[in-house]
Amino acid sequence: MKLGRLNHVGVATPSIEQSLELYRTMFNAEPHGPAFDLPAQGVRVCFVDTPNSQIELIEPLGDHSPVAKFLEKNPLGGQHHMCFEVPDIQIAKAEFEANGARVLGEARIGAHGTLVFFVHPKDMGGVLTEIMETPKAAN
Repeated sequence: MKLGRLNHVGVATPSIEQSLELYRTMFNAEPHGPAFDLPAQGVRVCFVDTPNSQIELIEPLGDHSPVAKFLEKNPLGGQHHMCFEVPDIQIAKAEFEANGARVLGEARIGAHGTLVFFVHPKDMGGVLTEIMETPKAAN
């Protein structure tokens, strides 16, 4: 499988609003749209556009969110994951598994409305990696 386009870098934050203020102050950047909840993943999400990618700000939706656990270890927040696009999520998942990578759960709908899965950081050089099917409108 060939490495696809970097879609976004996920940044965990205890407060999307505070993080947006930082991006406004430091980069004169505005959100791509309003923040929204992804209850199935236990997070609130807001994207900030960059010239060639996006920053995904992710805030926990409660104490049981995987991001809440990340913030326990990193109270100020920080880089949570990187997300790469692939043309076919099922083929990509099968190839990662065939190569011995631990895929964390089944493919599910992500923040861009397309299927995603995560690969364990221990199998990706210490980086939690999200694999995302390229949105059809982007083809």
